[in-house]
Parts: sequence; structure tokens; C-alpha cells
Amino acid sequence: MPRPPLARERVLDAYEGILVSDGERAATLDAVAGAAGVSKGGLLYHFASKDDLAEGMIRRFTALSDDDVSRMGQAPEGAVAYYVRTSVMEDDALDRALIAVTRLAQGGSAPASEALRESRRRWAETIRPHVDDDSALDLVMLVSDGLYFNNSLLGSGDDPRRFGGFVPSGAALTRLVARVLNATTRTPAAAGPASDSE
Repeated sequence: MPRPPLARERVLDAYEGILVSDGERAATLDAVAGAAGVSKGGLLYHFASKDDLAEGMIRRFTALSDDDVSRMGQAPEGAVAYYVRTSVMEDDALDRALIAVTRLAQGGSAPASEALRESRRRWAETIRPHVDDDSALDLVMLVSDGLYFNNSLLGSGDDPRRFGGFVPSGAALTRLVARVLNATTRTPAAAGPASDSE
């Protein structure tokens, strides 16, 4: 009987789901096979080991991250605004893959840690030409980290204020993006004329 063409992706989806919800230790081959609705043999046909599963997850994350860097570089609103806006998780494919690979890194996976570092480096290098200096770049990256972390603390339907946090959306997010842009990029009006003492 031929295997469904999406069986490999279904196994990877199941692995990702377990990593996100329960962590790296819970993502055993048996648990992944059960969640994917395949036999353990069916899983092993696509991924010969837990390391192969992790490698597949890292490849998925890297591909999604590459796509994101491309979109960021072409975003009409600019790279900084795009990056800050997309730091508020929306449970999309990149968010899920990022969390899954983070769980692998927390479990001691050096390749996962390296994939996360490389993605962050590429995001930063895409933003760098759009900000004034390294401290401005640091500010953009740290605001993004804070938004992402704050958002990750929430469960479905949680009120962010209950946790002392705030997850901006709509007009509030637009205002936050404008403040980050004002703080990290020069405009002719903001820069002003040079003083005689300079």
C-alpha cells in the first residue's frame, strides 16, 4: 500500500506539536508516531532516529526563517516595522517552528542552538542598514525579544495584564512601532542642524 505523500510532513507536524506543548523529553518516537497516526515503522521510514526528526525540524525552521528574512527585506513598511510587528506571535508556521527548535536547544541540541543563532544573525543583518548604529539595532532586537517572550507567557484567552504584561495589537502596536522607529532611525526633522560646537 503506498504511503500518503504528506506522511513525512504529518510526522514532522506531530513532532513539532509535542515539542511545543510538552517539550523535548516528551517527543519520543512512540509519542510522535501516535500523534501522527502512523506506526513506529512508518515513522522510521521517514526519520530513522530521533536525531533525524530533530534535523528535519531544524530544516523546516531554517526554510521558514529564510522566507521571513526575504519578506522582511521586501516589506513596504520597512524591515524594522516588519520585525517588531511580527514579534507578536500569531501561531503561524514560523512561530511554531521557532518554539519547537528552541525546545530542542533547551534540551541540549547544538545544531538547534546554531540554527537559532544563525537566524537571529540574519534578521539582525537585514535590519542593520535601516537603523542608525549598533545600539539602535540592539534596541530593535531587544524590543522584539520582549514582545515575543511576553506573548509566549500567555495561554489561549489569557489577559496579559494578569501577568504584568502587555501584548500590543491594532493601534497600540502601531504606536509602539512608531516609537521604535523614532528611537532607532534618523529623520531630517529629528536630526536637526549640526551645532557650531560639533
